[in-house]
Amino acid sequence: MSHKRIPKRKAAMAAGGVVALGAAAILLPNANASQDGGSSDDAAAPRTLKAADASDLASRLAGLLGDTFAGSYYDSGAQRLVVNVVPGDDDRVVVEAKKAGAEVREVDNSMGELRSGAQTLKSRASISGTSWAIDPRTNKILVTADSTVTGERWDRLESTVEGLGSGMATVRKSAGTFKTFVSGGDAVFGGGARCSLGFNVTAGDGSPAFLTAGHCGVAADQWSDVQGGQPIATVDQAVFPGEGDFALVRYDDPATEAPSEVNLGDQTLPISRAAEAAVGQEVFRMGSTTGLADGQVLGLDATVNYPEGTVTGLIQTDVCAEPGDSGGSLFTRDGLAIGLTSGGSGDCTAGGETFFQPVTTALEAVGATLGDGGAGAAAGAGSGSGEGGGADDAGGGAGDAGAGSGAGDAGNGTSAGGGDGSGPTG
Repeated sequence: MSHKRIPKRKAAMAAGGVVALGAAAILLPNANASQDGGSSDDAAAPRTLKAADASDLASRLAGLLGDTFAGSYYDSGAQRLVVNVVPGDDDRVVVEAKKAGAEVREVDNSMGELRSGAQTLKSRASISGTSWAIDPRTNKILVTADSTVTGERWDRLESTVEGLGSGMATVRKSAGTFKTFVSGGDAVFGGGARCSLGFNVTAGDGSPAFLTAGHCGVAADQWSDVQGGQPIATVDQAVFPGEGDFALVRYDDPATEAPSEVNLGDQTLPISRAAEAAVGQEVFRMGSTTGLADGQVLGLDATVNYPEGTVTGLIQTDVCAEPGDSGGSLFTRDGLAIGLTSGGSGDCTAGGETFFQPVTTALEAVGATLGDGGAGAAAGAGSGSGEGGGADDAGGGAGDAGAGSGAGDAGNGTSAGGGDGSGPTG
């Protein structure tokens, strides 16, 4: 069947949707605002950069600095890239980094030492309910333990961290429980599970498809846009747990229209391309349960130990999410696709942390393209279904992929995150 975008709904928005519209009003007017690129006359002064440009510069400087490089982050207030370096005998590369426009600061821990510490945690403390990521702002490994890590498991984690040495890592407790987020939104249904589309893409053979969370892809092979309806798409590849949490799902109808945009409810944001995340970067998440939420990137290459298994290579953020937001889109105000909602702890009342699958990694793994180079990314979170997720929800998600996957009618769903998000987490 042809699966095309439905007209934008005019229904009143539910609780999560009100927040979504407020955030959208802030998001879109500045989407294409230009930023000062800095003065070329003062090569040693840090340049003012967009977050995406800072990420590109960080990648280049990592290669230039070699072993001297100790991570970087984006200072969103000053709109500058801050690059960590360990002191060495050769200051020439540091001078080059400054000339390139970065703010350079000296730190104690090298990237090699931090990565070695993360590897030690993986081998000695892969405990369900824990996560870790390198935090370039503190030049340490940020280790998080959820509420289930107690007794001997806590002692084991704490002793492993202490064994890394002073100044290498910090441990903090999370009040919630790490889990993949389920039930939810502008939804797709399969095998009793309910998930949402993340970004529309073009598969390697030119056919329309979408990306979503891998834990959704392993829950069922075929997906429908209505609960109990006929399948509209079939899972092609899925990774979870392991080195990522992503799935490529092909539309069964090759004539499916899959625009490159995020549906914000009453308006859409065009998505131009995928981009790498940068620590400190402002990001937005669209979710079926909670609508539009914003925050910043806290860490990269994060490892999360879910009950289902360990997942590596994720983006750690302070963006809130709840059951029903899995698979949804993480993006920037200027239309760059950053991630797919994986899981985390907490909620959008008390706060928490959420982890995302990098879109760039997923695209490379499945051989797909997004944005101007192919099919689009529409991870909107329009009304998926007026109904809740059901008892066996297994990986909800945020947002329809802009392909009109909403399953609810205008009277039931909310235009920025329909469904009540009911159903247990998985």
